[in-house]
Amino acid sequence: MENQRAANAIRLLVLTGARRGEVLSLEWGDLDLEQGIWNRPPHKSKDRIRKRIPLSNEALILLTAMEESANGSYLFPTSTGTHMPDLNRPWAWLKKETDLLDLRVHDLRHSFASVLISDGVPLEAIGKLLGHSQHQTTMRYAHLMDDPLRSAANQFSARALRDPSQT
Repeated sequence: MENQRAANAIRLLVLTGARRGEVLSLEWGDLDLEQGIWNRPPHKSKDRIRKRIPLSNEALILLTAMEESANGSYLFPTSTGTHMPDLNRPWAWLKKETDLLDLRVHDLRHSFASVLISDGVPLEAIGKLLGHSQHQTTMRYAHLMDDPLRSAANQFSARALRDPSQT
């Protein structure tokens, strides 16, 4: 992608599950890279509540690399010093390049939650990572927990059929 700032914004969306506006308005002062924490102030959260969100090692590697060439207070600045307002053109280019024409930016957030649920991460932890203030918001993903539970039930059944004396 020609626009590496936009590419990094998309990478950060994938690695954090954050909302587009939360990533694009991110300022260096909101990050504690030593502790690996994103301190999201209330005015930058959908529910206007301060959030303290741990960052993955991969997100920290990306942010550390970006910090070396930082220019201004925003991670994704424009030439006028404001933050990048959107990802429309880079996103359209990426969809065309990957032939994922129906993919929305917000789908990255849903994928983040879906993958974690499929890996057995508790809904409460996922909700905290996504910055949900209400448990019901995260519960939208609860149906995705059926697959790992079914897999666990099948694992038990397969073992029980192999050696009934062990059950």
